[in-house]
Amino acid sequence: MGSASRKPADVTVPPAVRRIAPLAVLPLFIDLHGKRAVVAGNEAPAAWKAELLAAAGARVEVFAPLPGAELRALQDSIVLHMRAWQPSDLAGAVMAVIDAADEQVAAAFHAAARSAGAICSAIDKPGHGDVQFGSIVNRSPLVIGISTDGAAPVLAQAVRRRIETLLPATLGAWAAAAKRIRASLAGRLPTPTQRRAFWQRFAERAFLEPAVPSDVDLLRMQPEADAGHVTLVGAGPGDAELLTIKGMRALQAADVILFDDLVSDGVLELARREARRMMVGKRGGRASCRQDDINALMIKLARQGKRVVRLKSGDPMIFGRAGEEIAALQAQGIPVDVVPGITAAVAAASRLGVSLTHREAAHSVRFVTGHSRQGGLPQDLDWRGLADPETSLMVYMGGRTGDAFAARLIAEGLSPATPVVALAAVSRPEEARWAGRLDNLAEGLASLGNEQPILVGIGRVFAGLHAAAGTPGEVRYFEARALSRTA
Repeated sequence: MGSASRKPADVTVPPAVRRIAPLAVLPLFIDLHGKRAVVAGNEAPAAWKAELLAAAGARVEVFAPLPGAELRALQDSIVLHMRAWQPSDLAGAVMAVIDAADEQVAAAFHAAARSAGAICSAIDKPGHGDVQFGSIVNRSPLVIGISTDGAAPVLAQAVRRRIETLLPATLGAWAAAAKRIRASLAGRLPTPTQRRAFWQRFAERAFLEPAVPSDVDLLRMQPEADAGHVTLVGAGPGDAELLTIKGMRALQAADVILFDDLVSDGVLELARREARRMMVGKRGGRASCRQDDINALMIKLARQGKRVVRLKSGDPMIFGRAGEEIAALQAQGIPVDVVPGITAAVAAASRLGVSLTHREAAHSVRFVTGHSRQGGLPQDLDWRGLADPETSLMVYMGGRTGDAFAARLIAEGLSPATPVVALAAVSRPEEARWAGRLDNLAEGLASLGNEQPILVGIGRVFAGLHAAAGTPGEVRYFEARALSRTA
């Protein structure tokens, strides 16, 4: 007897897994060097396309009976025919572009281009063309094209501007170097695994180093010999849009991110997805990581060849103990650099619309901490200098000791009526404010609570802010003549 047969219905076939979501258009790149391209049109849109095609290396001929100034300015890089186009003009062209006044002309041009075997594009009339021009980010030979399938060209331009800010200007030089050394690299690194490791390291350096090494030095690069690196990055006060471009690039290149408790989720979202995130928070009155343990962890990870980002709230160099971390890393021979951030005092000043050194109110600004290592009021500050009425005083971490801080300043001679503002969670959605007099600071701090970090500003520059208290994002500036020199 033969073996039992299985019916097709008994076989369960899993559905195909879609690896690519549907695309409105397919982005392609074409080499036009030395090839003929035809452009028809008189005005700026035609001139822009002609300039773009010439930049791509094409031999561009433009047919324009009444060429505008933009086209005339391009005569050194194009051939300008001061007449209307004819179907025979498209013979031998690889690309044909028209800025047509109406649909009929665009349709006729498209038909002529098809007959000539040319790829056709009709500006602002996508129904009469084969391809569309998108927005371009030019780091040639690295070229990025952006399209919205004609739905929102302005949106594509906005995307381009944002990409432009993120990509280093020298990225094109790195890409050109890659093109030069590719053939030589294949002989030096015979296996695909070795070459992939090389190019991964190459790409990381392209984003972190502005200067491109010589081709010889690049070919000598050994990714496995990387001893690791630590970058101290200032995350700013909380608003992710206040992170610097350089800080974002460091986050995008990190293997491990050691972040403070005060770093916002929005900033962390900008980091490389594959990066390991480890909170090493330190908050007054709460369970915290020891500084020695943080230093040891950075050293350990760097010795494993990791790119470590030490992400600190605000600016690393202002009350962030960055000096201790830098010294510990340098003592172990670990390379370290610093990316500054926007400190809370500067962010608060911008939120309030207040110049901390307004010449009619203050001749200096001081940043001080509101608590000592033991958690109480610092006793080793220059209290007489801090009580100077011509100084704007920004007190960090002053939520728990602000009342004692105010009492000490008043005892040193600062007027009880001196204007004061206190801000909790500066620049974050939950930001809260209180404004009043120095002798009422304790009351104001109590209204803000202790759940969020609090910054206190003391000085004449904060006069006139009472009306704006409690209205985050609203700027109420004062007039200099309204300031009281006796306050």
